[in-house]
Amino acid sequence: METVRQILDKKGKQVWTISPDDKVLDALKQMAEKEIGALVVVDNEKVEGIISERDYARKVVLQGRSSRDALVRDIMSSKVFYVTPAQNVEECMGLMIEKRIRHLPVIENDKLSGIISIGDVVKAVIGEKELMIDQLIHYITGR
Repeated sequence: METVRQILDKKGKQVWTISPDDKVLDALKQMAEKEIGALVVVDNEKVEGIISERDYARKVVLQGRSSRDALVRDIMSSKVFYVTPAQNVEECMGLMIEKRIRHLPVIENDKLSGIISIGDVVKAVIGEKELMIDQLIHYITGR
């Protein structure tokens, strides 16, 4: 079973972050520029939260607030669920389903070392299933 470390080795460990004191508009611009759906909110190298497109839609747009005035800290999710590099994709999938989240920061030795998305996890699960199918076909056919 693939681990978070293996996923990060393939996709890279780049994590885009933002300060809790930045404007929501700046977070949206950064997400659009980087073509990502969430930013980890970091203050003094400590993970304080996560802000996603979903947070924006629910806490700014639907409440009639202004992204020019609102601060990241006003709408971020401050309860951050995370994983370690040693955890496997099944554990990640379970956590994402249970908590209804799409992004998991990766913490190693109390430091942010990456982030994985639901897409990364699904891709890993599909890859494992395809490998298993290929192995079964080779076993059954004797090739």
